[in-house]
Parts: sequence; structure tokens; C-alpha cells
Amino acid sequence: MKKFSTMFLAAALALAIAVPAMAAPLKLVVAHNQTSLESPYQYGMVKFKQVVEKLSKGQITVDVHAGTIGTNEDELVEKLKLGAADMVVASPGFMTKIGIPEVDMFSLLYLFNGFKHWGKAVDGKPGQEFAKIINTKSNNTFRIAAYWSAGVRNYYGKKPIHAVADLKGMKIRTQMSGAAAEFWKKTGAIPTQVAWGELYQALQQGIVDCAENDYTDFALLDHHKTPNGKYTTETEHDYTTRLVLMNGKKWDSLTPEQQKWITEAVKAATAEERKVVIASLAKYKKKVIADGGVVNKIDKAPFIAIATPIQDELAKKLNLMPLLQEIRALGK
Repeated sequence: MKKFSTMFLAAALALAIAVPAMAAPLKLVVAHNQTSLESPYQYGMVKFKQVVEKLSKGQITVDVHAGTIGTNEDELVEKLKLGAADMVVASPGFMTKIGIPEVDMFSLLYLFNGFKHWGKAVDGKPGQEFAKIINTKSNNTFRIAAYWSAGVRNYYGKKPIHAVADLKGMKIRTQMSGAAAEFWKKTGAIPTQVAWGELYQALQQGIVDCAENDYTDFALLDHHKTPNGKYTTETEHDYTTRLVLMNGKKWDSLTPEQQKWITEAVKAATAEERKVVIASLAKYKKKVIADGGVVNKIDKAPFIAIATPIQDELAKKLNLMPLLQEIRALGK
């Protein structure tokens, strides 16, 4: 009997060594700051949840938060650092506050000439270089999992613009500092700070004359129905980048199999988010026009002429001129 027990124990130990223990079930909290369930970010995050849960056969589960753990990007980024969130969508701007000024390149207007150019840049070598810079300078706190789109930004205001001179003296709600603010100042406009949640009222009451954003964002909040939001001019000055971030240290703690599942799910989510961005652009442009908004196109060459020296100046300041040239070459 004793001999049998010893043999049974030895066999059990051999089996335990031969078959590696499965990783414990993993629960991920993913978040963005948009409260609308029609946001492209939401579609992307839901796709991530569906794909990673299917690939992992339930070994990874995902909670998606649409503004429910923070509508402020700084909040979400802080939660990512502390481990209260595992993946978040954020604009690049916050990184300049934490000592990564290279990210200011994403704020350059007229850097990209279309979605195709933008995609080639962020999915190619330039995107990889930015990801390396961000991961290194943040001491592996931030790892770029993907680049998402926030659409293409246009001017909208109390009157259409047909030339740069039409912007002179116009109070425009936009960034107050950096390359974007410098661009609008050079057009003759006056950059003005208004919180996004207060912009409808500011346009309604004439606190600002105009603003700039993507069709989807401003149409969802009916900015085009205000007196100072009726006219949209398709300046297409900013093909906007958003970062899908994970905590690098958390990523390194995952098993290779978990990393593989998450990588595949992020790819699917990115394709979905970008597809929804393009579809939403057409959908909400139609809504703006149907609601009485007026849309016109413009010759962008004079605006690009203002933006190009600003691009050069920032790239030289950040020692990123070769990278800027590489991005420009991808658009030819």
C-alpha cells in the first residue's frame, strides 16, 4: 500500500511539472472620456472586449467605461498610472505636461493631408518612433497599444470663411498654447479658452464667434444649431490622433499568451474605431446640413502656407526634423 501511494504521488508530481499552470483569470478595466455610446471610442472598446474575451475563451474579461470613471483625460491617465484602469484613450497633449514635449508634433496643423496619410504615418516608422520615445521617457509607465483617430477638425462659426482674412478678429475656441494656438493667431483669429461642456452656451450667447472640431463631436452636441455655429468651413486642418495607452509595467507582468490575445484584440478594435470615425464623418455632416447648417469648402493652400513654418520651427526645437520630413514624404 505504501509503495502504491509513493508511486501515485510521484506520478502526480510529474504531471504537475509537465503541464504548466494556467494563468489566473484576468479582468481588464478599459475607459475613455466620452459619455455618448455613439462615440467611435465606445465602438472600439466594445470590439476589444468582444474579441479578447472570445480569443481567451473567457480567461480575460473586460469592463468598458464610457466616461463613467472620468470625463477628464487627466483623471483617466492618473487611474492608468495607479492601476485603477488597464487601458485608456487619451489625447497626446497631456504628455507635454509630464516632460515628453516630442508629443507636441501631433498638435501640428496640416501635418497630414488625409486619413490615408495619417494612417501610413502612425502605423509606420514615425508611429513606432513616437511610441519608443513615450515609453522610454515615461520609464515604461505608458505603452502605446495603438493610435486611434478623433476625425478631422474643421472651422465652424457665425459666418463662413472664404479666405484667411475672414478670420481676423474672430474669437475662436481652441487650444490656448502651443502650435495650434500660434497657427490661429497668425490667421488673425483670437484663441479663446472655453470648456468643452460649456461651448454650446458660449456659441449661443456670442461669448465666442467660432470654434473648430470634428463633425461628429460638434454635431452630437448640436453646436451647429447655435447662431455662432451655423456655418462650417471645411478647413480640414487637423487629422487628430488619440493614443490607446496601457501601463507598460502591467503589460510586462502578463503572460505571452495574454499579450498575444490583447494584441490581436487591439488590432480589431483599432480597425473598428477608425471605420466608425469615417462613417460618422459622413453621417454627421448630413445631419448638420439637414438641421439647417451651411457647409462650404475652401482653398487650403494659404492656410498650409501659414502652418508649414510652424511645423519646421517645432521640429527643429525638438530635434525631430528628420521625422517631420519622413512624415511629409509619406503624404506624397
